[in-house]
Amino acid sequence: MTIEIAPGALLPIALTLGVLVGSFLNVVIHRVPLELSVVFPPSHCPSCETAIKPWDNVPVLSYLWLRGRCRQCELSISLRYPAVELLTGLLFSAVAWRFGPTWWTALYCVFVAGLIAAALIDYDHQIIPDSISLGGLVVALIVVPLTAAYYGQSLGGAFRQSLTGAIVGGGVLWLVAFLHARVSVAMGRTFEHWPGEGESFPTPGEADYWLWFPGLGLGDVKLLGMIGAVVGPFGVLDTILASSLVGLVLGGAQALARGALGRPFGFAPAIAMGTVAVLFLPPMWLFQLI
Repeated sequence: MTIEIAPGALLPIALTLGVLVGSFLNVVIHRVPLELSVVFPPSHCPSCETAIKPWDNVPVLSYLWLRGRCRQCELSISLRYPAVELLTGLLFSAVAWRFGPTWWTALYCVFVAGLIAAALIDYDHQIIPDSISLGGLVVALIVVPLTAAYYGQSLGGAFRQSLTGAIVGGGVLWLVAFLHARVSVAMGRTFEHWPGEGESFPTPGEADYWLWFPGLGLGDVKLLGMIGAVVGPFGVLDTILASSLVGLVLGGAQALARGALGRPFGFAPAIAMGTVAVLFLPPMWLFQLI
């Protein structure tokens, strides 16, 4: 069953909705890591703190009209703001083109918005808020099976598939990180932040033995659990492989830019890119290539 939308209207609607959501994502990306409200105070210039008038807060267009400067203090506005708005709009349009006027489009647009927020927060702060990963996981375990059941799949089977995807997504990454930590200990390897200056390696009787790993945060594990709940067990395996390939490219580029190897960087941008690729390609496509 499809949603009743006039022919030719779906993509413009998705684009418009996307840039509006992208404007809100800018607020989320900036405020959530600082534990600030995303509602109050209203949008304001980060330089002079002047409240932004509604006509100066139109996604993308206001940035162009103001030539990238605050109307009050005339300091430059980061190009990231319109870039996030435009990216969200384009991805919403792509999802609408791929899945048509169905409830899957609405679900995947919300999913993509969460991925954008997680990716940029992790890029800035090397953290992924639980409100996105665990909150998204809980929502996905409810909404994805209901959507699948609406289109004819059994509710129980859809829930099992979503739950299995969450377990596979989080479990595979956790297992890789756990084994890497154990091998590192056996080889006597240490890292800048693991186990830390003057600290000993955690033992099996400590929670850190199971949850604290070099080079990988539990935020990535939880994020992949959420992703698995949406794309299912096969989709999340493709996501892990695609994300690893993207991560190699991004990590190499960042190492060249910084002039040093081994510095930590957020993995969520690679995970988000890999996930978006999986949404538009056949199941297990990467595994078929290898």
